[in-house]
Amino acid sequence: MAQSDGIGRRRFMEMSGATIIAAGAADLMGCATAPARPTAPTEGIGYFSRFGVTERMIADAIAAAMSRGADHADVFFQHEVSTTLALQDGAVNRAAAGAVLGVGVRAVKGEQQGYGFTEDLTAEALRECAWTAAAIADGTPRAGPGAFHVPGRLPQRYPMKIRWDDVRPEQRLPLLTGLNERALAADPRIRKVNVALADSVGVILVADARGRIVEDLQPMTRLFLSCVAEQDGRREEAGYNVAGRAGFEFYDAARLDRVVRRAVERTVNLFEAVPAPAGEMPVVLAAGSSGILLHEAIGHGMEADFNRKGTSIYADKIGKPIARPFVSIVDDATLEGARGAINVDDEGNDAGRTVLVEKGVLATYMHDAISARHYGVRPTGNGRRESYRHAPLPRMRATYMLPGPHKVEEIVASVKKGIWCDYFTNGQVQIGAGDFTFYVKSGRMIEDGKLGRPVKDINIIGNGPKVLELVDMVADDLVIDEGGWTCGKDGQMVPVSQGIPTVRVGSITVGGQRKG
Repeated sequence: MAQSDGIGRRRFMEMSGATIIAAGAADLMGCATAPARPTAPTEGIGYFSRFGVTERMIADAIAAAMSRGADHADVFFQHEVSTTLALQDGAVNRAAAGAVLGVGVRAVKGEQQGYGFTEDLTAEALRECAWTAAAIADGTPRAGPGAFHVPGRLPQRYPMKIRWDDVRPEQRLPLLTGLNERALAADPRIRKVNVALADSVGVILVADARGRIVEDLQPMTRLFLSCVAEQDGRREEAGYNVAGRAGFEFYDAARLDRVVRRAVERTVNLFEAVPAPAGEMPVVLAAGSSGILLHEAIGHGMEADFNRKGTSIYADKIGKPIARPFVSIVDDATLEGARGAINVDDEGNDAGRTVLVEKGVLATYMHDAISARHYGVRPTGNGRRESYRHAPLPRMRATYMLPGPHKVEEIVASVKKGIWCDYFTNGQVQIGAGDFTFYVKSGRMIEDGKLGRPVKDINIIGNGPKVLELVDMVADDLVIDEGGWTCGKDGQMVPVSQGIPTVRVGSITVGGQRKG
């Protein structure tokens, strides 16, 4: 999902081979010496002490950030080591390695933020960043923290059995070549295969004016396989990808089998598909990746900053029904190994499970510290940032609808004529109003209560809050999609997860082909 046209109008995209390859920060093949190996944080300044960082430096920086009367200040250190390996036409066509190391200092005055960042982890550079941030305020200096304390032991939501910094290139390459060979052998129509693997291990440290200090070790990996198939002079292309916070053990036999099978099936099934009909009709969203509609057209409207500023349609809806009683939606940081899982947010706040919609009623928003103070509530652990170069914003983690009372067969049988959507790839959303256009790569017709012929190139057009009101059946088959989704907002990209059970929407505009 890539952002364009500011925070109002958005475009999103399912992670593709191109975006995975772009994740590498520098071309490999003779790169500089790798940074120090990330290790599990201990207490206080554990990991970052190897870079000469001390609690005294951090305390001085926070004091400088508070020197002009800021209400709050914090620092955010980040170190991340990443690699990318891509295969095209059976040969390596891209190898990359990268490292990120830096610190950002933030000062908050009311609802305004001052921010400075640097790659120089010296006391002098840290103070200069703090003075830059402090310029947001102009008042009586406030004291920084006298001492730091660790708020408590972090949960362990992304354990690694085989660390990425222990995995050599000669171990990664057979994984890719094996997938390439298996995809080509799976169907004689497959002519071309692209495979890309990306991984990273990083550590963050957050410390603030209240004296809290916390470090977190964060792994990530993504694998993408796309196929080009040819039949009777026609070519079709599709793919499948998986992602998670895990080590090399993530790629077990079952997951690799699934990647090949689904990428090949998605591709060759397009030869049987016909363009979808156009018009208003019931739409059934298949469990799993259809959660992108929930994330984009509805979830962003529940981020607190849009509501605090009055730009979201949900700004006056707390405590009011916005969906049917069997609809509940959560944003969850606790799904072990999920791409959107976090142990702690990027402001140092506990990251748990937040119920946004409970039995059809809007219960709360997703809050960072600024919006939580505005509303007089506790932060929900949704303060996230792309890197040390950015101040945090209220962002989603893993957003999904809870299972409902219906069965999938019951939902399909209820539709006289409609569309089953199962492979979303891109679209546009107007966040404030929730108006959207989504492109669905493939699906099925539903005719007389039965799944019919495959259809492709489906455009669905509507309004997110209205669609939520029109959800009239929710199945009990929740699936958290395992793909490498990345969410853009205010120029920042963060990893997320999403999911949904099979859901029926009573009516959506489908843009396809009209007869006659």
